[in-house]
Amino acid sequence: MNDALDVALRLIVVFAVFLVLPLVIGQTEHKVMAHMQGRLGPMYAGGFHGWAQLVADGVKFAQKEDVVPANADRRVFQLAPAVALLPYLLVLIVIPIGPSTSAVGQVIDAGIFFALAVMAVGVLGSLMAGWASANKFSLLGGLRTAAQLLAYELPMLLAAASVAMAAGTVSLPGIVNAFEWWWLPWQIVGGLVFFVAGLAELQRPPFDMPVADSEIIFGAYTEYTGLRFALFLLAEYAGIVVLCGLTTVLFLGGWHGPFGGEGLGWVWTLLKIAVLAFVVIWLRVSYPRLREDQLQKLAWTTLVPLALAQIALTGVVKVVM
Repeated sequence: MNDALDVALRLIVVFAVFLVLPLVIGQTEHKVMAHMQGRLGPMYAGGFHGWAQLVADGVKFAQKEDVVPANADRRVFQLAPAVALLPYLLVLIVIPIGPSTSAVGQVIDAGIFFALAVMAVGVLGSLMAGWASANKFSLLGGLRTAAQLLAYELPMLLAAASVAMAAGTVSLPGIVNAFEWWWLPWQIVGGLVFFVAGLAELQRPPFDMPVADSEIIFGAYTEYTGLRFALFLLAEYAGIVVLCGLTTVLFLGGWHGPFGGEGLGWVWTLLKIAVLAFVVIWLRVSYPRLREDQLQKLAWTTLVPLALAQIALTGVVKVVM
């Protein structure tokens, strides 16, 4: 009974994090983009520094009518937002926030494989939305999503494999426990490959070709309104939390910090996630969108060779050390 209660409490904490952190990142993106682009609008809602902007957005989405196109595949159209969102909740369950077993929803021996496999399922939400919307722009956005899947999945997996080789385990807590600070210089390439490939998976700028508003309106999500559209946005921000959390655990030492010991482990984890989330937002503001062929070229001529080189270097270091 105690074990069941412990698991239930940990899952409640994970669910709370799932609801809170993506909203915090969404609010932060409003503010960071407003400062970087000189936009005053997000600074007014609610008074001081526009604190109520997130609330205003939520009320706006809730008030909009839920419209389903007449020719759409209704069931698939309505199910797509949940398919896009729920995988990130499942991945959060296995990401360790701190050193104790209570700081992770569920310890899985093959945590890397579980996380990467479940993250890939979220792409189906975009494919379902594009196919079911009965809209040519939506279908084109779905096809672009499928093309990106082919580009980023392999380098992302290879980069994760290199750090698993270094740690000698595919368990996420095991990787953090095995982490040494001298790993940072020679695993940095794998970390960059993993992070860039993750941005492509999330369809974040500069890899937002499937939702290119200047080309195909809003891609697979063109026909969505109200709360269903809000769920796709929540899935995007939840994906940022998951990507930054996995990058932190795999390449930045997770809960390890320069001081404070294990007692401050969860603070270091959240701080690293916050810094990486800021980088994601900064890239959106700073870099123009790539073309689809440029993404494919980047993936196959740059990311994959770098990931393979990282694996080779990891093998050499393991033999030498």
